[in-house]
Amino acid sequence: MEWTDSLILGILQGITEFLPISSSGHLVLGEHFLSLNVDQLKSFDVVVHMGTLLAILVYFRDDLWGMIKSFFAVFAGKIDKKDPYLKLILLIIIGTIPAVIVGLTLEDHIDSAFRNIEAVGIFMLIMGIVFLLGEFVYKRVHKKAPIAEKVMEKVDAVKDVLKPGGFHSAEVRMLTFRKAIIIGCAQAMALIPGISRSGSTIVAGLFQGINRSAAARFSFLLGVPAIFGAGLLTGIDVVGSGELINIGVLPLIIGFVSSFLLGVVSVYFLMHFLKRHSLKVFSVYLIALGLSTFL
Repeated sequence: MEWTDSLILGILQGITEFLPISSSGHLVLGEHFLSLNVDQLKSFDVVVHMGTLLAILVYFRDDLWGMIKSFFAVFAGKIDKKDPYLKLILLIIIGTIPAVIVGLTLEDHIDSAFRNIEAVGIFMLIMGIVFLLGEFVYKRVHKKAPIAEKVMEKVDAVKDVLKPGGFHSAEVRMLTFRKAIIIGCAQAMALIPGISRSGSTIVAGLFQGINRSAAARFSFLLGVPAIFGAGLLTGIDVVGSGELINIGVLPLIIGFVSSFLLGVVSVYFLMHFLKRHSLKVFSVYLIALGLSTFL
């Protein structure tokens, strides 16, 4: 792998990890069109995913710090049942369970069966259609929402202007353990290349009446243990194989740095974009790109 290849793929990963257009699918397509052996690049995929994980940690540092303080407060005997971060920790744990089960039992079979451009194209088409359905259902559900809930959304919008970032209590109230499990199942489906992790979890939230901003924030925080766990397990597998030596240190560094920097820009863009816009533009993109893989 040349350093230029790693730069291209790192940029591609950084942009597509957070935009709901499937980073794994784009990596497969990018590796294919750069004439790289995708079966020998799992360690590179792990490194660029770690770069985007760091981007999540940086952007959502306020939420993560809030959860850390709530976690240690429990051990200090200072349990505040109204603390939104305490509930958020439990929701993330529950939502992570489906991905853990599927990842430990089926990931190798999924990777071998669907890591090709034809499968990626098909699942991108499916995701594009699901986005349109999710937006349609969300509008129907939102119209029937109680007036008080809509007022709280406006209040939280004002809070977000005064103090950007951080989960507000109303956003956490939208999330239940049942909803977290459903969103977690959607995340588990994203082990298939071509199915966006952020896209599938956000649209799963829309189907349940959760607004785009809250669904996206929960999606990215839910991705922290999933991305870290997947990267750790895959990293353990490839360390002993010598694959890291075959790729080289410089391409790995370039891939990590580029994916991190573009990841920060990408997540910032999406979180602000979803406050005023729907997923339709991403739906059109996925359908067009999915169709192009068959041309």
